[in-house]
Amino acid sequence: MNILTTDLPDVLLIEPRAFPDERGFFMESYNRSRFSEAVGRDVAFVQDNHSSSCRGVLRGLHYQLTPKAQGKLVRVVAGEIFDVAVDMRRSSPRFGKWTGARLSAENRRQLWIPEGFAHGFLVLSDRAEVLYKATDYYAPDHEGSLAWDDPSVGIDWPDAGEVLLSDKDARAPRLSEARLFD
Repeated sequence: MNILTTDLPDVLLIEPRAFPDERGFFMESYNRSRFSEAVGRDVAFVQDNHSSSCRGVLRGLHYQLTPKAQGKLVRVVAGEIFDVAVDMRRSSPRFGKWTGARLSAENRRQLWIPEGFAHGFLVLSDRAEVLYKATDYYAPDHEGSLAWDDPSVGIDWPDAGEVLLSDKDARAPRLSEARLFD
């Protein structure tokens, strides 16, 4: 596994090692011991999520606040997305800053988004299948969201045509009005 840093040092881009041959490939997509060593702490995932979306769907930006904060390990098994993390920790020197990476079935990259960050993605391919592991269960009472187009954050989303949002995501607050981590 190859670990790459991003513009936000706590958010890591992970390149699992694949073993291709004439039959296809084999890849260990997750190993708790190696992953925990890479992120510098033991991480236990309790929930796996799977979404399927068409081109232009933007899911996010979502997070859960303490005591139900979630870290996420995101990967794509079909298609391509632009995956984004935003630092929502008021005490962080990188508060309100973002980083993004293209994740695809072809590049097999994964993005580790620790607790304290909002997460969202834009589908760039005709269809995308996204899998992600979460460190805590979904808890709607602790849910937070951030407007995907907040100019104070300034995410540089790639062009994927018309952006399709859920009603909830269309009503997400700007950073100045969002629920925050300390």
